[in-house]
Amino acid sequence: MKPFLAAIQFLTLLPIPARCNCDERDLGRSPFFFPVVGLLIGVGLVVLDRAASTMFSPMVTNMLVVIAMLAVSGGLHMDGLADTADGFFSARKRERILEIMKDSRIGAMGVIAIVCVFGLKFAALTSLPDAWRWPALMLMPLAGRCALVIELAVLSYARPEGGLGLVFAKNKSRLDVVWALAVLAVAGYWTAGPMGLIAVTSAVVVTLVFSVWCHRKIGGFTGDTLGAACEIAELIPVLVLGIR
Repeated sequence: MKPFLAAIQFLTLLPIPARCNCDERDLGRSPFFFPVVGLLIGVGLVVLDRAASTMFSPMVTNMLVVIAMLAVSGGLHMDGLADTADGFFSARKRERILEIMKDSRIGAMGVIAIVCVFGLKFAALTSLPDAWRWPALMLMPLAGRCALVIELAVLSYARPEGGLGLVFAKNKSRLDVVWALAVLAVAGYWTAGPMGLIAVTSAVVVTLVFSVWCHRKIGGFTGDTLGAACEIAELIPVLVLGIR
């Protein structure tokens, strides 16, 4: 139970009672529950979408949904995307890239990455056929949280001095990624049939390509690249389901 609570605490802003007392071991075992948290976020987005659509125009509803995707993690993953963009597009060597990513200040490439991903999510939801709307809202957060598990499984931790990501690197399990892929496939087919499978498969492929890029740039993953993987993978299902 504690690893599940640790997953909620790590991936969302939902308050966890202090008596749960989750430690590093619980956090290290929590990736198994990342897909479950993704599904719960998806259900919340569908409920929000249905409620908001009864009161607001489609444009306002879409904006509220995209803001909710950002807010549920406190902007943690979007911050990781910005830091990764600043580092990877700096054309520097590995050590300097890691330094740039660790800097709390945001640069031009980080701002551009945030605007592009946020804008694409909003535009894709706006142009999405009604039949695919709730499947997209279910699959987007699920794909993002499964992307974390995939990147953890295929990469080693990139910072030699250690950090939060080291907790996950020490406790990685093949079972986690098998479970994540199984949940992703079942959810994809259940929500949108063959198109859902294509959407989630595309998210997995994009995550693997991004992981290869991370390996070439910095030799592994960091907390920032995990956040970037989540944001990028979250975008893929709605783009695929919106293909005309």
